[in-house]
Amino acid sequence: MRPLRATYDPDHEGAIAGAPYSRHRRIHRSSSHPRPRVLQLLATGGSGGAQESYSGLLLHLDRHAYEVRALSLSRGSAVHRLHRLGLEVDVIEETDDDAAIHALTAYLRRHEVDLLHAHMYRAEVIGVRAAVAAETPVVMATVHSSRVRSPEDVATLAALTPAMDRLIVPSAAIEAKVRHEGRGGAAFSVIPNGVDLARFDLPLDSCALRHEFGIPGGAPLLGVVARLEEEKGHRYLVDAMPAILRGAPAAWLVIVGEGSQESELRAQAAALPRAVADRIVFTGRREDVAAITGELDVAVMPSLREAQGISILEAMARRRPVVASAVGGIPEVLTDDLDGILVPPADPPSLADACIRLANSPAMRERMGEAGRATVERRFSLDAMVRRIEQVYDGELVRAGALPWLRVGGVGQAVAVRSQRPVGRATHEVPPL
Repeated sequence: MRPLRATYDPDHEGAIAGAPYSRHRRIHRSSSHPRPRVLQLLATGGSGGAQESYSGLLLHLDRHAYEVRALSLSRGSAVHRLHRLGLEVDVIEETDDDAAIHALTAYLRRHEVDLLHAHMYRAEVIGVRAAVAAETPVVMATVHSSRVRSPEDVATLAALTPAMDRLIVPSAAIEAKVRHEGRGGAAFSVIPNGVDLARFDLPLDSCALRHEFGIPGGAPLLGVVARLEEEKGHRYLVDAMPAILRGAPAAWLVIVGEGSQESELRAQAAALPRAVADRIVFTGRREDVAAITGELDVAVMPSLREAQGISILEAMARRRPVVASAVGGIPEVLTDDLDGILVPPADPPSLADACIRLANSPAMRERMGEAGRATVERRFSLDAMVRRIEQVYDGELVRAGALPWLRVGGVGQAVAVRSQRPVGRATHEVPPL
């Protein structure tokens, strides 16, 4: 992990590295350096679903097909995690946008990047402007968030979109949202997020959660794993707890994560009757999230907005039934009463009813858990996500002239030269975000 200077200081490549990246330069180096150079640009190195998706992609991209680099516009737990896994992640620690654009432009030229893939809002803003200045052949972004942005931010993204070759979105709901925000002229690819099934095929790690917080071994355990932010809807689940305990008196609730709403949520829980408040556990940030997910009897996602919900996929991969709000891309993942239960957002009574049904029925939990695992295997594996993104990369790189084609068969028939995919390692080697 190396911090980068905000001003460009040419290295041994000298003036050539500082020159605009032209088609002639791409063709000239293709014979000696055939692999396209791909930069994964992350807006912020903190924790969250976007960083989890970024990390999975970075770990599993085919290194025989691409020369992959990683860069973040800030430090954080995601950057440190990748560093512990042995991956080099550069950092431009520059809060001033103009300085960050200048530094990234120099980086793109110096490393002759063929394709920039931006993740999250600031990476789009900084990345697209720098890529235009550096004449980077292919510019792409993944829209990870369902966040409602200010009119100024929406206008900024709409103005930058014509300079982009493609937008990747995790769900049709997010595509509709982004088009409504004035980005309809872009080329879209709907590619759902995926989870690393190898990580969830391992035996459950030892988890001391129940012992740590005094939760009886046979008590139905409900849990939500998400940043403690308003859009995640935790307060509606806390509101639902008195009714949940009336219908399932042995139930407990664990709230896993940290965020700006933590103090408010703790105060809300403390204001409930003592018998209810004592059944609500706040764990804070944990490094054993995968093990905690395996301890849950019911995973709950009471979000008000959600692009897709990676924690839902992780619970399903662990064969845990899910109760989730029918918002954003969640209905594209869950089928109500098959592999989960969908409820209206901001509706504590509906949340309570769904949680009670599952808490009181081990058979229903097992049925929905098995169906959820099958859904993830069929549609939401990390390998499937990476393969689809690589197909998009190849198409855009070929169109830009940065990836050679090998003609086979008749006229007009061609396939990109690709290697056999190596076996990737599971991302369980370091605890997940």
